[in-house]
Amino acid sequence: MTAFQLFALFLALVALGGWLNARTMQAPPSVAMLAVGLAGALALAGLQRMDATVSAAQAVIQAVGRLDFGQAVLGYMLAFLLFAGAMQVDLRELRRQWLSIWSLATVGVAASTLIVGVGVWLAAKGLGVPLTLAWALVFGALISPTDPIAVLATVKRGGLSPRLQVVLQGEALFNDGVGIVVFSAMVALAAGGAATPLASLSEVLIKAVGGLALGVLSGWLVVRIMRTVQDHVVEVSLSLALAAGAYAGAEALHLSGAIAVVGAGLLIGDIRRDAVATSDFDYLQTFWSLVDELLNAILFFLLGLQLLVVPFEARLIGLWSAAVLLVLAARVAVVMPWGVYFNARQGERNAGLIMTWGGLHGALSLALALSVPPGPERALILSITFVVATFSVLVQGLTFTPLAGWLARRSAAGDIEPGRSA
Repeated sequence: MTAFQLFALFLALVALGGWLNARTMQAPPSVAMLAVGLAGALALAGLQRMDATVSAAQAVIQAVGRLDFGQAVLGYMLAFLLFAGAMQVDLRELRRQWLSIWSLATVGVAASTLIVGVGVWLAAKGLGVPLTLAWALVFGALISPTDPIAVLATVKRGGLSPRLQVVLQGEALFNDGVGIVVFSAMVALAAGGAATPLASLSEVLIKAVGGLALGVLSGWLVVRIMRTVQDHVVEVSLSLALAAGAYAGAEALHLSGAIAVVGAGLLIGDIRRDAVATSDFDYLQTFWSLVDELLNAILFFLLGLQLLVVPFEARLIGLWSAAVLLVLAARVAVVMPWGVYFNARQGERNAGLIMTWGGLHGALSLALALSVPPGPERALILSITFVVATFSVLVQGLTFTPLAGWLARRSAAGDIEPGRSA
């Protein structure tokens, strides 16, 4: 099976899955596509067990095994997905909530890495599973950033206030880049690198700040160029070049490509109507919305198919369960102070619960896990990551919108209940 034939098959399945979802469940696209991918993987595995000579199933399974999911996400899709996601964020509201977003994206990632890493190490030790503290911290680093793709797809349906929506969106966009840098530093330390914690912290800051500066500068320059033309094809071409160029340029300079492309996307999404014609601006937004939806669908479909290549052992069920609970507990610890603040000072009831359940983990975490160097820890980290990501997307992603709606109705009922203060 050629690469084009495989891509055609995947695209057809994604389109069919999207149509079925729109006609029946109307679940969040990320949930629906992950379910389609998991179902496809189980069907192929079943066919292979029934008859190993089924050539079509065998060819697809072999092709999926050869697919470099980590490179597909980190090397090709992430730049465009983050750019499209950043264009959806209200930049003015983001500026107002900058302190909460930056603290969650930096201190929050570091705290979650420690809580999850140490917790998983202790759980593995108690269950008799060989896992060193250094590699447990690698898992903590790759699972701590909330997945921007899953979060952005979910919060749009949640009916949240502009404040909570931009906090969840902004955190997911920025902690993505920070998380990748922290993960790289943890892998270097676990693999016996000579870097000290202070040197790793300096590297994180330099890559994050430098990437943001490069992205903002690139975005500002492209906006200035867009003002000189009124041609939607040229403007879309410029935005595509910006997304690819900011990411590639930052990576070439050893800065955070993810944060660079987020900074560029925020500026393009905030283009004033006097910068480009209204019709051209609408065309630009429509184009990137289509890119976002299509790549999002393909990504989560591929995430589900990774069930075919991720190694599983029944003896690890206890550790998988512990990891899911630890990731949720770390999320509670990280967001609760801001949840209390938003509740007490800004009237955002249940902010802590919404921010906890809206912090999804997904394809990015698995892509990072797949980039772990070969060794005895890699298979273990892969299986834990896949279980946590699948739980997050399927369970949290499917229940977030009903939960947010129920909390909003409950809050509204409390506001009008006689004798009860607002």
